Amino acid sequence: MTLVSVVVPCYQEEAVLSRTHERLSRAAEGIGADYEILYVDDGSRDGTLSLLRDLQRADPRVRVVALSRNFGHQVAISAGLDHARGDAVVVIDADLQDPPELIPELVARWREGSEVVYGSRTSRRGESAARLWVTGLYYRALGRMSEVAMPAEAGDFRLLDRRVVDVLRTMPERDRYLRGMVSWAGFRQRPVPYVREARAAGKGHYSFSRLARLGVDGLTGFSSTPIRVVTGLGLTLAALSGAGLLALLAARLFWTAEFGPWTVATLAMAFLAGVQLVALGLVGEYVSQIYREVKRRPPYVVAERYGFDPPPR
Repeated sequence: MTLVSVVVPCYQEEAVLSRTHERLSRAAEGIGADYEILYVDDGSRDGTLSLLRDLQRADPRVRVVALSRNFGHQVAISAGLDHARGDAVVVIDADLQDPPELIPELVARWREGSEVVYGSRTSRRGESAARLWVTGLYYRALGRMSEVAMPAEAGDFRLLDRRVVDVLRTMPERDRYLRGMVSWAGFRQRPVPYVREARAAGKGHYSFSRLARLGVDGLTGFSSTPIRVVTGLGLTLAALSGAGLLALLAARLFWTAEFGPWTVATLAMAFLAGVQLVALGLVGEYVSQIYREVKRRPPYVVAERYGFDPPPR
C-alpha cells in the first residue's frame, strides 16, 4: 500500500498545534492511502514538545523527532526528510498559512506522474506591503541570477516523490536552501496555485534578518553572479579612474588647468575602497560556506524520538 509522509517542522507552535493536527489528520484521511505525520520539534522552548508527545500517544500515525536545539527551519525540514518513510513526502509548516486541505490535490497530481508538486502562492495574506515588496524583488533577482530555474512564488509547501527525497538526502550542504536544491535536482515538477493565509496564531519566526540569511544562502549556493557583478564593477571603476587620470593629465599639460589633488584622490580612494569592501564581503560569504562545509559537522542533532519502532539508525 502507498504510504504518504507529512513532514511538519515546528518551532514555538504551542498556540496552534492542536488545530494544525486536527486539520492535517482530516486532510490526510482524504488522500486514499496510508499516511504518517512526522513532526520535527526544532528546539522549541514553549510547550510544543509536550503537546507533540501527547499527540503521539493518542495517534499511532504520529511520529516525533525532537532536535537538541534550534537548528533552523531548513535543517528541521531536512531532519524530517531523513526520517520519513513514505513513497511521497509532503512538507508543510505548522502555522496553517499553507492549507492542509490542499494535500489531497498534491497527492492526486503526484499520482498523475509529477515527481515534485509545489504550492504556488497567488496571494499572501497577513504580510506587510514592505515585506511583500522585498521578497518579490529577491525572488525576481534570484530567478535571473540563479544557474537553475526556480519558481518565483513557491515556498517549502510541496510534495516530493521518494526518488527526489533520496537525491536530497545525498546532498551534503550544511547551509540548506531546499527550494533551490529541489529545483537543482530536476524531475517532473508541477505547480498547484493557492492563497497563502495569515498565521492562525502566534507570530512568525522569519524576521528580516533570518530572511536575509536565507536569501544570502540561496544566492551564494546557487549563483556565481554576485561575485561576477562585483568583478565587473571593479573593472569598470578601474577603467573609468584610469581614463579620468589621463584626462586630468592632458588638461594639466595642454590647458594648464588647476585641480585640487586631495579632492581627486579622496573621490578615487572612496570609490575603490567601496568596491573592495563589497567584493571582500561577497568573497567572505563564499569562503564562510566553504569553511562550514569542510568541518563536516552533522546538520542537526536528535535529542529524542517518539513513535519509532524499531528506533532508526
